[in-house]
Amino acid sequence: MTEMVPMQSLYGSMQDENKICSFDIEVVSAPTTPLLHPMARFWWVDSGAGTLALNNRRYPLKGGTLVSVLPWQITDIVAVEEPLRLFVLAYCFDNVNEIVKTVYNPGKGPLSLLRAMEEDPVIGLAGEAAKEARALFLRIRDEIGMAFAPPPREGDAAGALGNLYITNKLVEILVTFLRARGRPEAPPEGRGTDPSGIFLYLYSHLQQKITLAQLSRIFFMSESAISAYITSTTGLSFFDLLHEMRVGRTINYLLYTDFTLEELAEILGFVDSAHISKVFLARIGMGANEFRSTYQKVGNLCRIRDKRAYYALVSYLYRHYSEDLRPREVGERFGMSPRELNRILLYQVEMGFSDFLNFVRVNRASELLLQTDKTVLEIALEVGYHSEKTLSRHFLRFRSTTPGKFRRTVQLQGPG
Repeated sequence: MTEMVPMQSLYGSMQDENKICSFDIEVVSAPTTPLLHPMARFWWVDSGAGTLALNNRRYPLKGGTLVSVLPWQITDIVAVEEPLRLFVLAYCFDNVNEIVKTVYNPGKGPLSLLRAMEEDPVIGLAGEAAKEARALFLRIRDEIGMAFAPPPREGDAAGALGNLYITNKLVEILVTFLRARGRPEAPPEGRGTDPSGIFLYLYSHLQQKITLAQLSRIFFMSESAISAYITSTTGLSFFDLLHEMRVGRTINYLLYTDFTLEELAEILGFVDSAHISKVFLARIGMGANEFRSTYQKVGNLCRIRDKRAYYALVSYLYRHYSEDLRPREVGERFGMSPRELNRILLYQVEMGFSDFLNFVRVNRASELLLQTDKTVLEIALEVGYHSEKTLSRHFLRFRSTTPGKFRRTVQLQGPG
């Protein structure tokens, strides 16, 4: 693929950025061009026949086919034997993923929706299963149609429960899709060399420090080839694409926490606050702080549920890192078990309690090493450790060097 691939909207609806999802009907009578989707979507093939290339893997399409397109995947209908009539449901994957894991997963066992939906993205349904799947799409269409009516009066049950109804239908479609999957097959040989998989990999590892060298080892391509592929496909550089993907997660932190932009940059993997502001201005049309002041009082951007407690948990650890924090005591403060606490942190920051706490402490220690002349022991005690040895152990893990060597070899880069 050498030509740039157009990128769709980051939101479920271009008309209303606060909508949980959007519904559309498309008729495809000729092959399309590749399209990159920041938003997840389900397709229901109502009629017709053709061939879909999803991340360069080909799948037959016909009436009764259910397709899952994950965030940052590329679709291209490469052949049309009979005009395809598609129901297209775009939705916020992060929100639905979180709801399923926190509300619809009573056993709280490990559940990887991303992996399951990536392995088998195209499912054929027949009989009653096909009728029910089609009906779910149309029920969401009917409910979303109500959004164009005048705003519901306060206490209006239909208006108040509309988002809950849509959420339940989205989860039903997701469950229908997962239950209809066959047994996962081993990935085709050479699949790791398919460069289109780079986008989904980046999306699922956003809060890690991702490098071109790391991608080179995973996808068996040179760093220059990966960089060139990303730019030729999206029009963005490697780092610009990472920042673009991080916007969605940054939005929730802007709405539900009082973290500064510098703090958000550290937590979410941006280079610095200037990068957050730059990406927001280019993609959202307003600065990050302006976005926060405009929308923070509105509630959840997608109006699905209020998860302020989850963000408050991250904020508490970030602000009280120097205290003697233990999972049980922190969990009791937020009314949750240590296991629930750890699960929430794994979802929010992709680190468990201990890892995230040490991550923050090492970052604070790094600043003190460069900005003060305090001894390593004094810094260890200040950030919450009981000994210099403990700080050194965690410093080696997160910085791959000792505090002393870090102080001697690293310079603090100021603004600009």
